[in-house]
Amino acid sequence: DSLPPFSPYDVKVGAFNKRGEGPFSSIATVYSAEEVPSVAPERLTARSLTASNIQVTWEPVQSSPERVLGYEVVYWEDDTKPDTVGRVRINGNSTAANVSGLDGNTLYFLAVCAFNTAGTGPQSSPVNATTKKPPPSQPPQGVEWSLIGSQLTLQWDPVIALDTESEVTGYVVLYRRHRNNDMYTITTNKTSVELNLSPNDNYVIQIKSLSEGGLGEGCEPIHIHQLSMGARGSGGARPGCLSLSPVLFTALVALGAS
Repeated sequence: DSLPPFSPYDVKVGAFNKRGEGPFSSIATVYSAEEVPSVAPERLTARSLTASNIQVTWEPVQSSPERVLGYEVVYWEDDTKPDTVGRVRINGNSTAANVSGLDGNTLYFLAVCAFNTAGTGPQSSPVNATTKKPPPSQPPQGVEWSLIGSQLTLQWDPVIALDTESEVTGYVVLYRRHRNNDMYTITTNKTSVELNLSPNDNYVIQIKSLSEGGLGEGCEPIHIHQLSMGARGSGGARPGCLSLSPVLFTALVALGAS
């Protein structure tokens, strides 16, 4: 006879040979195999956050007699050939997920199913969302800076997005202090900004355009040293970048569209 799915049983084990039985182990509780969830999530929604991210939400499965350990989001590009591009698995009771690493300005179809140790249940009806256009690929050009005392003034030329790119909505200035390696950001809709720096530390500064598709390419980082108070600098060897040595940023800043 088959056992009811995911039912508890108390078991104990003992060894025997031709001379008889040995002592039994202590009692342990084990469960029979469970069945996959039989109900699909409902009220699935999807919206594009950036050129590479889509947020998916759904209502939790409540009427399934089987256990639900989490949810799995599957997504693909062509609805006529729904070959899965990728999967995102969410453990627990969360009813939202961010699908990342997508191509910009691309239509995606998404579905959600519940899962447990037996596997995945039926998928929801698919929904679709189009990722936003990618951010501008051109870095800020004509960058100039001046440092008077501890006040740094930066200015640059506007970044003009291509037709295939997201329109520029502002700029993000990222700067990092050498002493504590903390990263700071300033967002502005202008093409200039003033920063108050500590005279006793070194800084690395970079400017990037901001769009609904995400952050664009940044110009080559600017190095400000504590001994350079009163210095000036401007773009040089390469258009749109400062003629300064590159630096490896140890922090990544991701700014989602509001």
